Amino acid sequence: MSYQPIEDYGIIGDLNTIALVGLNGSIDFMCFPDFDSPSVFAALLDEHNGGKFEIVPQFAKMKNKQLYLPDTNVLLTRFLSSEGVGEITDFMPVEELYDGKELIRRVTTIRGNVRYKMRCCPRFNYGRNHHTAELVNDNEIIFTSKGEDKTILRLKSSIPLALIEGDAVAEFSLSAGTTADFLLEHIEKEHKGKQDFKSFITSSLFSTVNYWKDWVSHSVYKGRWMEVVNRSALVLKLLTSYRYGSIIAAPTFGLPENIGGKRNWDYRYTWIRDASFTVYALMRLGYTKEAGAFLQWVEKLCHDVKGQSRLGIMYSIDGRRQLQEHFLEHLEGYRQSLPVRIGNDAYGQLQLDIYGELMNAVYIYNRHGEPISYDFWKNLERHVNWLCENWKQPDESIWEVRGGKREFLYSRLQIWVAFDRALKIAEQRSFPINGKWKKERDAIFKSIYSEFWNKETEAFMQYAGSSTVDASALLMPLLRFISPQDPRWLSTLKRIENELVSDSLVYRYRPELAAPDGFVSHEGTFSMCTFWYVECLSRSGQLEKARFYFEKMLGYANHLGLYSEQLGFEGEHLGNFPQAFTHLALISAACNLDQQLNDSRNKSINH
Repeated sequence: MSYQPIEDYGIIGDLNTIALVGLNGSIDFMCFPDFDSPSVFAALLDEHNGGKFEIVPQFAKMKNKQLYLPDTNVLLTRFLSSEGVGEITDFMPVEELYDGKELIRRVTTIRGNVRYKMRCCPRFNYGRNHHTAELVNDNEIIFTSKGEDKTILRLKSSIPLALIEGDAVAEFSLSAGTTADFLLEHIEKEHKGKQDFKSFITSSLFSTVNYWKDWVSHSVYKGRWMEVVNRSALVLKLLTSYRYGSIIAAPTFGLPENIGGKRNWDYRYTWIRDASFTVYALMRLGYTKEAGAFLQWVEKLCHDVKGQSRLGIMYSIDGRRQLQEHFLEHLEGYRQSLPVRIGNDAYGQLQLDIYGELMNAVYIYNRHGEPISYDFWKNLERHVNWLCENWKQPDESIWEVRGGKREFLYSRLQIWVAFDRALKIAEQRSFPINGKWKKERDAIFKSIYSEFWNKETEAFMQYAGSSTVDASALLMPLLRFISPQDPRWLSTLKRIENELVSDSLVYRYRPELAAPDGFVSHEGTFSMCTFWYVECLSRSGQLEKARFYFEKMLGYANHLGLYSEQLGFEGEHLGNFPQAFTHLALISAACNLDQQLNDSRNKSINH
């Protein structure tokens, strides 16, 4: 086996965790039982020592295809050959429906008589712990980690299993129309498991399909790109924790932003920024339940930081704040990209922009979802008051630079949003407010125009005193700080196009000119920024260009409509996968572009 391209994977999940399923039929990545649990399969990061769960037909030559059952997160991987056709149906029963934590694989032969090989080789605790394997009977194997956690996995099958060097293996043949089922579950001691194995597989598949179809049916989006938007929404839903309400940035760690480079981060956590953006995207589609669950999670955090000076920028899914970074030196990394990191030292950074993203999400939820409670408002009020005394501080901002703090335009912009949305919420609900808020908001507005506007380049700069632009400035009109037709904005947009846009794709900044992030290596274009760019074009009246660039960007999705964080020079996917940032920005761009195109059409009809 050699490493598959990142874009060759699909995902399945149960609102607890996510597994990556390759076009070749191998599950090469899964942290289990939760998003931020240690991995049990990580062949994506070390093909020899990471662990995987593969099922492969024994064809001399074949074509591989993947598709989702329409409007679901149930994945079909198909193998087509002149010798026969087989497929694997992969899914995880959703926690909302079942209390277990299971991964299910149903193998079906569609044509001919197909021989398959199965190999399930878990590697506990990121491949650091050895395990025991017990053949309970012909159809059941128990894997037990020798680590302190004593994690137990049970593999059940409808066909006979065997053990080879601690791995479960099987070889079997299926004629057309027949199936074989495999269930891998996380169990507690003395757990008896499912009594009727085959009927559970069938009923849970039926229930899971219906769950996802019902969820998608509640979307209010009925525009031009419904299938694309629905897929992005399904991705965002998979990134949410049903138990806690938190929303992770991506389900993977260690996937490189540049092959062979050092920007290999762990994204299995909840950033206040990313999750707040996700809430906004889901609210655009009418999903208030997920937004409310996240804000309940945030409310608890706001309450818990009473004794601390500020809200953390990121947390584990259950709200832990300490996320120390470690290197997994025993893993070779995806295509030898090192180091492979778990944990994320950015948790200790100062990123003042998070208050703007959070307050904007609260503002939208309070307006279009459910009115927030006064107790929640009082908790938020404390943090906005803290901003009154601290907004002038330099910070690491949205890109989490590791080369030193600066006064970044993006953070200053989002602090303005924090005060602005807090004032709007208070006005809507007649809440008492701190009289300083309006004064501070107006002072920030003036500071952006005076301290971040560069007369020579005729653009708003990345940070105070710099002479280069940053793609995060694309949010200025989207957050209604500046008119999309304002001359200063249009000249800034032109500068961004000259410095950061390659064809239709957008780099977040120029590493050789921008604030250093501690690494010299090159990186790809940032897909979220490309969708921001599309939205800016549409709002500035460049509708045809915006639509063309949007359609081009859709062409960079993988075969299932999924996106990673970045795109390389040849269009290859880079960074953790799939990425919430990209999918939420796609939803926002599609909704806005639809609205602008409809408005333009109505104007033309009326004339």
